Amino acid sequence: MADLPIETIFEILTRVPAKVVGRSRSVCKEWYALLSTRDFIRVHSSRSLVSSNQRVLLIDDLTCSVHPIIFQSYDYGPRSIVTLPFDHQNNDVSILSHLNGLLCVCLNHTNELLLWNPTTIAFKRLSTPDSLGIYINNLDAVGLYADDADDYKVLHIKRRRHVYESYVYSRELNFWRNIPFLTRQEYLSPNFAWSPGTFCGGTMYFTLCECWVGGTNVVICFDINSEQFKEISFPPVPSTGFVQGVLVNVKNELHMFATTGWFEITIDLWTLKEDYWIKVLSCPPIPPISLSLWGDITHYVTNGNWFVMTKLGKLFTIEMDTKPFEILYPVTWFRGYKGAVFVETVVSPSI
Repeated sequence: MADLPIETIFEILTRVPAKVVGRSRSVCKEWYALLSTRDFIRVHSSRSLVSSNQRVLLIDDLTCSVHPIIFQSYDYGPRSIVTLPFDHQNNDVSILSHLNGLLCVCLNHTNELLLWNPTTIAFKRLSTPDSLGIYINNLDAVGLYADDADDYKVLHIKRRRHVYESYVYSRELNFWRNIPFLTRQEYLSPNFAWSPGTFCGGTMYFTLCECWVGGTNVVICFDINSEQFKEISFPPVPSTGFVQGVLVNVKNELHMFATTGWFEITIDLWTLKEDYWIKVLSCPPIPPISLSLWGDITHYVTNGNWFVMTKLGKLFTIEMDTKPFEILYPVTWFRGYKGAVFVETVVSPSI
């Protein structure tokens, strides 16, 4: 390839797996410079967002492993052990958000936030001496996004001393700054639980649900360009039981799996159209998932299947291309609380 024009080399290498890019950087100084440019990383990242590059990261007390997804059998492939590059303790790493191969994680023994690329093993600590970048579980919310200038940013909503504060971290500037956050006073109650942020179409979305039957449930939106917050309604689900909304970005359209029930629950799928929710499908009169298992959406894969993850590790598959709802049945493997689905890229957590 030494005799090829640099433009041709660029086109070829933006289409190879991330780990091949890493090895290619050692070929020569010219390739190292080319493969480290922002343009190369941006184009390679956009071309890596395909199902074959999806991986499942699982963290337990002793190991961290990465698995390919086998779409034909709805299972995970053989694992590769990953050494965590930062100091940690057993049961210590919580994954809060992910985007384009980057994970935003919290170290529970210090409450520090980090950006981490498990493919390249690079990481960046986001905490500061004045306690920015410190995450408190059950009080805070975090979302990871990229702006139009390709600057990766972390939105951190903090609930402290009966006040809300919000901060944005910029990878480009390596700096936290405060932004105005307006919401109702009653949302300060610890009875309200925040979801992780879901980035879709230039907006970061969070669900905010009151943790009792008949409680208030809303969606908080953050426009990444104006940096303004607003509140929109929750889908019109029955309030006769506990309610949980799990947000997922599917091909740049926001979807929500809304679970509701008491001793048994049902699951409805909704999509957001101009701040209004439209029901896509409903759970039929089949034996619902029991409340003791509860439900959570693990990930969406590009062959049209959703995976529904329960708290106790039981996994169900929803096949979107078949008639609802001969589509709910158990399969093996699970993500668990300590895990994520990500795409292998060479996006760096720092500049």
